[in-house]
Amino acid sequence: MNLLTDKLSKYDAPQKAKALGIYPYSKIIESDQDTEVVINGKSVLMFGSNAYLGLTNHPKVKEAAIAATQKYGTGMAGSRHLNGTLDIHIELEKKLAKFMGKEDAMTYSTGFQVNLGVVSCLTGREDYILWDELDHASIIEGHRLSFSQKMKFKHNDMESLEKQLQKCDPDKIKLIVVDGVFSMEGDIANLPEIVRLARKYNANVMVDEAHGLGVLGRQGRGSCDHFGVLPDVDLVMGTFSKSLASIGGFIASSEPIINYLRHNSRSYIFSASNTPAATAAASAALDIMISEPERIEHLWKLTDYALKGFREMGCEIGHTSTPIIPLYIRDNEKTFYVTKDLFEHGVFVNPVVAPAVASSDTLIRFSLMASHTFEQLDYALERIEKSFLKMGVLAPELIKC
Repeated sequence: MNLLTDKLSKYDAPQKAKALGIYPYSKIIESDQDTEVVINGKSVLMFGSNAYLGLTNHPKVKEAAIAATQKYGTGMAGSRHLNGTLDIHIELEKKLAKFMGKEDAMTYSTGFQVNLGVVSCLTGREDYILWDELDHASIIEGHRLSFSQKMKFKHNDMESLEKQLQKCDPDKIKLIVVDGVFSMEGDIANLPEIVRLARKYNANVMVDEAHGLGVLGRQGRGSCDHFGVLPDVDLVMGTFSKSLASIGGFIASSEPIINYLRHNSRSYIFSASNTPAATAAASAALDIMISEPERIEHLWKLTDYALKGFREMGCEIGHTSTPIIPLYIRDNEKTFYVTKDLFEHGVFVNPVVAPAVASSDTLIRFSLMASHTFEQLDYALERIEKSFLKMGVLAPELIKC
């Protein structure tokens, strides 16, 4: 008997969802990533993307990727330490460091690898990592690999964070790691208070700007810049796979920290480096983000419109104030059925169910891009209201006209 196969064969949740016709994952997209995509020959509005600035089809981004491929080829076939460093890697890192106001920066092959490789190696056995309970999975995996003591605090609860800091040895390193914008809930970390507590207890701060870059702050610098605390944050992480329309990630910090990471971060050292196309595309997208501020302005007009629409509809959307809008359903099965119903009526959204969240916290993740139109958004709002009513998520008497 194959014990591993026997054990894992008991996991049949996906098969059950498929049998019911409500399995929502890994739909095959047959077109480019835009506000409308083609799935199974059907055009649907995309409200499940992280391309907040809508740059995945920008001509300059595609041209940069093509030109880099023609010059450097399709892959690096090695790590940055060996044969994987190009001049465009160095150029992008310098550009990112300057943009984030830090001494240096380094790029990784994915955003997940940034958090995995940075959080796991910065602190030692006698040190502390303090993390928000709703931090991204990549941060959680990073601190799992660390030998440091892990101190979880309640989501965006500064009293809880301070209690944890008070338990720490004042003479040891204390690294507070948080998402700037929380990827499922859409709310923003209380960075001014986190920075204040860090100063009070001599701690360091690392902020994941995966969902803040291109959305908040001057020219899209992120949540740290939005609050004016960017100089006070020790490490700033970002991804290329969202606003920067590519794949990869970076960490920006002081020169000593980056120097240490280059020689100790295992997900950096032992991974092949970013492809030429991905590197050039991210660099071009960064330039566009800086030179076309109207994209961010339009994104926020859409966001304010959508937030107002969902609130008037009677939706429960939590504490979001960003283009990430959670529509709480609080029932696994209903969440799947709502997703299916919306897809059948031309609206693509992302279901977030157990075990990713508690069954009582399931939600539809609705996200906006700067390339969406108000007409597209109006249609999505209309279909969501009808679907929520149909599935009993909204009570008719709660809807405001």
